Amino acid sequence: MPSNIVLVTGVGGDLGGKLLARLGNNPEFERVIGVDTTPPQKSVLQRMGRAEYVRADIRNPLIAKVISTAKVDTVVHASCTAHPAGPARRTAIKEVNVIGTMRLLAACQRSPLVRKLVVKSTAAVYGAGARSQAVFTEDSELIPTSTSGYAKDAVEMEGYVRGLMRRRPDITTTLFRFANIISPEIDTVLSRYFALPVVPTVFGYDARIQLLHATDALAVFEQATEYDKPGVFNVGSEGVLTLSQAIRRAGRVELPMPSGVVPSVGKVLRGARVVDFSADQVRLLNFGRVVDVTKLKKDFGYTPRWTTREAFDDYITGRGLRPVVDGGRLAGFAGKVLVAAATGQAAHR
Repeated sequence: MPSNIVLVTGVGGDLGGKLLARLGNNPEFERVIGVDTTPPQKSVLQRMGRAEYVRADIRNPLIAKVISTAKVDTVVHASCTAHPAGPARRTAIKEVNVIGTMRLLAACQRSPLVRKLVVKSTAAVYGAGARSQAVFTEDSELIPTSTSGYAKDAVEMEGYVRGLMRRRPDITTTLFRFANIISPEIDTVLSRYFALPVVPTVFGYDARIQLLHATDALAVFEQATEYDKPGVFNVGSEGVLTLSQAIRRAGRVELPMPSGVVPSVGKVLRGARVVDFSADQVRLLNFGRVVDVTKLKKDFGYTPRWTTREAFDDYITGRGLRPVVDGGRLAGFAGKVLVAAATGQAAHR
């Protein structure tokens, strides 16, 4: 049975906005309402079909009124942030991830009309470390890499979703654990990282990286919204790239650094508002993370169109990345600047 009235959260972001436009042009839905504190991008507003935007904050209990007044029967929660592209206020993001989810799910629980919930989570809930599994399944233990990072938010958020499932078993619930999303148009922490002319890495590590093209992420969102497909599903592309392979494919220059320096370099990059090189991200780039998508293909019925390699190549082409010229000299100077900045010293050529 197709959904009729859909509420989508997080439409001010790249993925949520594109999802709003996609659902707004699907004739199966009677009404599609996007909510966020910031409006969708101009490109989304121009092509969102019958969808509409309502300025609303899911951290505010008034979100319940929006759901009840509009007679929403399907809620797509796409606002959770696990990998902010650039430096952001940690407190504000945590509030949306945790408090916002609590408010939204409480509203869903109280509304007798809500019959479906689709939730965006992240494969980061599995963590990344020296003892991590080679491939994570949906039954793997959730061990975020830090006790205060964005992945920890996602573990908390999933706990609230399970609580709602116990209290309202009549609500069809689909939860996606996405691998790192990449595409030419979407701004992510990895799209910024691989666009750096000189890419800092850690000596002795060459992690396996699994990606997901944004079009595949949008496709599973739309299918779960249109059809009843309950369960928890890993979503990632087939195949992996090692970190060094990805850097070479992007035409960047790799700059291996001692592990003790990397956290300080991460602070420098965050302070320069270049990329959010968080502790979670550093561990991913050290140890990698790969998820099994067998359940997605067999039970959910979707096979990603893009492999990891194809998704990454599309990002390179779409971003117009060109090989860095005179990489050796640039790497030498960049290394001095980063290390000097990290240690508070003046850099000299």
